[in-house]
Amino acid sequence: MRYISTRGRAPSLSFEEVLLAGLARDGGLYVPESWPQFSADEFRAMRGLPYPEIAARVMAPFLGGTIEPETFRRIVEDTYAGFDHSAVAPLVQLDGQLWLMELFHGPTIAFKDYALQLLGRLFDHVLARRGERITIVGATSGDTGSAAIEACRDREAVDIFILYPHGRVSEVQRRQMTTVPSSNVHTIAVEGSFDDCQDLVKAMFNDGAFRDELALSAVNSINWARIMAQIVYYVTAAVALGAPDRRIAFGVPTGNFGNVYSAYGARAMGLPIEKLIIGSNRNDILDRFFKSGEMRVETVVPTISPSMDIQVSSNFERLLFDLHDRDGERLSAQMADFRATGAFRVTPDQLAKARALFDSHRLDDDGIRATIAETLARTGQLVDPHTAVGLAAARQCRVDADVAVVSLACAHPAKFPEAVERASGRVPALPPRLADLFDRPERTTVLPNDLTTIQQHIRRKVAAKGEGA
Repeated sequence: MRYISTRGRAPSLSFEEVLLAGLARDGGLYVPESWPQFSADEFRAMRGLPYPEIAARVMAPFLGGTIEPETFRRIVEDTYAGFDHSAVAPLVQLDGQLWLMELFHGPTIAFKDYALQLLGRLFDHVLARRGERITIVGATSGDTGSAAIEACRDREAVDIFILYPHGRVSEVQRRQMTTVPSSNVHTIAVEGSFDDCQDLVKAMFNDGAFRDELALSAVNSINWARIMAQIVYYVTAAVALGAPDRRIAFGVPTGNFGNVYSAYGARAMGLPIEKLIIGSNRNDILDRFFKSGEMRVETVVPTISPSMDIQVSSNFERLLFDLHDRDGERLSAQMADFRATGAFRVTPDQLAKARALFDSHRLDDDGIRATIAETLARTGQLVDPHTAVGLAAARQCRVDADVAVVSLACAHPAKFPEAVERASGRVPALPPRLADLFDRPERTTVLPNDLTTIQQHIRRKVAAKGEGA
């Protein structure tokens, strides 16, 4: 298994190399040279297996022999042993056709744990064998940061810096990042939006000297290993509901396109997914694209679903690569125009190809609150604002009656207590392991949206850690 860049100008890499590289040196994202294929019988054989067993089977082809199978199996089992539900990603039936997949049973009660807990262990394994050290730089709109910090805290060969938009994440999300006392963990509150944070991270990776000096690596969903690990829960849900002998659709609240792209990957591997239904909030660049064929950046608007307050969806480039028939030169030209003008348009044929699989729906804050209240009244389930976006999209977009629709519950409602209480009248309680979160001291650094300032800060922190070692 080799990995190629969507821009077509970087060398192909092995899994281990892609894990440590994150972003390709030509500015592109890595994707498999070809997708591994599973037969219908292989999917049927996964029915009833524990989540870690399915995970090891689904991810094994992506490793390309870089990790010994039994070693990888142990890493996977250790990853999910600490999750607080025996099913890891349990399904809850809401009506005759609609199911909710709970992806908040990891340590930071959000779906990012499912990939990042594995990523941290993979970094440990690979870096120990290579005798190397890395500096992780990531941007977060709320959940990636805390999950990445939890996965990488106290690891000997890793320093981690997480950039988040100052004042634009929930208090629970912020405290999950800023209350971690580990000396290798650093949070930076950027005076700007998530898109600004994401641009800063990309700029650091594209600065070759800085990248090499600090041995940068990524935990955002630009890192292929994140996508690989997220494919697993789409497979587990589908086979639990009868796939490949039953058709499945997924409703996915989507900002940066990484989560729903993982579902696209599962389908490319042979899973019979009928439809991928994207839920957008007021920052609806993806919904506008799938309705018009035009990707156009607008101003980021703060909402009660802050993890989706994004106008530049990084992982969308991976889908575009396929819409361009994997022509990296054409994609590079289109992305250069997008960077210069803030907009691009695909051809009618490309849009038709995308819409054959994807559908989308947009929800504003009032609609989110109404969906939270309606879901509680109808089913007894209390959901967070992001989950509400996915549920509304799943209900709005029609599929045949024999298709099982799985909507993703991407975060625990207690991560957004004010929004959930206002919508439902109920205050969601934090799980016991986070009960003292508001009593823990915080530490963070507020910095301007300036690349040089942030690079100098990271250099100082890494140097001070080295001197203190």
